[in-house]
Amino acid sequence: MSGSPYLKPAYRWYVLALLTLVYTFNFIDRQVVVILQEQIRLELGLMDWQLGMLSGFAFAIFYSVLGLPIAHFSERAGRKRVVAVALAFWSAMTALSGLAQNFVQLLLIRVGVGVGEAGGSPPSHSMISDIFPRRRRALALSIFSMGVYFGYLFAYSLGGWVAEDFGWRMTYVVVGLPGILLALLVAFTIKEPPRGIGEQLTASTGITRDIQPAEPNPAFRDTLVLLWSKKSFRHIALACSLHSVAGYGVGNFVPSFLIRAHGMAIGEVGWRLALITGVGGALGVLLSGFLADRLARRGAHWYSLMPSIALILTLPLTLLAFMADNTGRMFMAYVPYAVLGAMWLGPSLAATHSLVGLRQRAVASAVLFFILNLIGLGTGPLIIGALSDLMRPDFGDADALRYSIIGVALVAKTWAVAHYLLAARTLDKDVIS
Repeated sequence: MSGSPYLKPAYRWYVLALLTLVYTFNFIDRQVVVILQEQIRLELGLMDWQLGMLSGFAFAIFYSVLGLPIAHFSERAGRKRVVAVALAFWSAMTALSGLAQNFVQLLLIRVGVGVGEAGGSPPSHSMISDIFPRRRRALALSIFSMGVYFGYLFAYSLGGWVAEDFGWRMTYVVVGLPGILLALLVAFTIKEPPRGIGEQLTASTGITRDIQPAEPNPAFRDTLVLLWSKKSFRHIALACSLHSVAGYGVGNFVPSFLIRAHGMAIGEVGWRLALITGVGGALGVLLSGFLADRLARRGAHWYSLMPSIALILTLPLTLLAFMADNTGRMFMAYVPYAVLGAMWLGPSLAATHSLVGLRQRAVASAVLFFILNLIGLGTGPLIIGALSDLMRPDFGDADALRYSIIGVALVAKTWAVAHYLLAARTLDKDVIS
């Protein structure tokens, strides 16, 4: 380990930057369907519930379920190798989306994207937690989580621009193919990090402590049993899931809402949401990591309290944004809504990793993402889409979607806050020293 490149701060930050770029492509390929879905709906004659299936359930079910065995496999086969192969596969499937001729074909290709992306995040989380000390871990994971919002930025801006000029089919090709080149960069420039090297570094000096014996590989079941035994994890997982119901449900239908309710062109929707969700969300997640690392010095419960405070502040903004009678007023409320709504993932991941051993982090991430994606991404867009279809005969296209968004967001966010507060009560005693 004495010759490891991870002892050099510059290499640790390079790996974090490259993995963040991979996560950016993860969300570009996952979310570009959101900016394209009105064009897809009109060409293929789809209902809102079918849009919810494409942007949510079809992707989430395979992404969530396969994330668990892939994460377990990556702890043995090499995490960076799994990330590189997964990235190449989901990028190729994204490019193939442009060839779909009907709903079923597009649905099956979206399943393929979900299968590939299942191998991206958990191994990356595990590597990042290995190479950064605990006092920097929430910040490092929050920087990685900025990839979500960089992905939104490019999916909305590039996707909106290409779709307006060339259509949705060419957009899929343009955003999909570059990921294959990035996969080669991951394969040839990232070295598999030694286990727990971050635990042997001080946050400020980078000086190594005494090397500890390698930790044996825990059984998959042992990690599940350990997580389930932690009351704080159960509440954090439910809080993340409920927040994701609102986050994915609302976020996946905002472009459609702006087009229907405010008559905006797809290109204009793209660049506005790129700045708000991409830049604003990235700032929110970075701020959350910075604050969580400092507040958590007073106690690990702040990893849970801080997201709950941010979510409470989004509740009145939900009404202000989606009941606004013009785009100016809507965006004045939607900007802080997006920033505050991003301040949850980094602290939640840091809390989860602090509850398990060194060789259990990839599986712990996969379990958290299994729950939050299955519930949040799997049901959020589908629920809003189905409610919109049910209310359309009485309220019309725009208002049916408006009231569906508001109802789901308020209920899910309030419920999520309750679980974050419950997690804070036991998090301090559940943390592994």
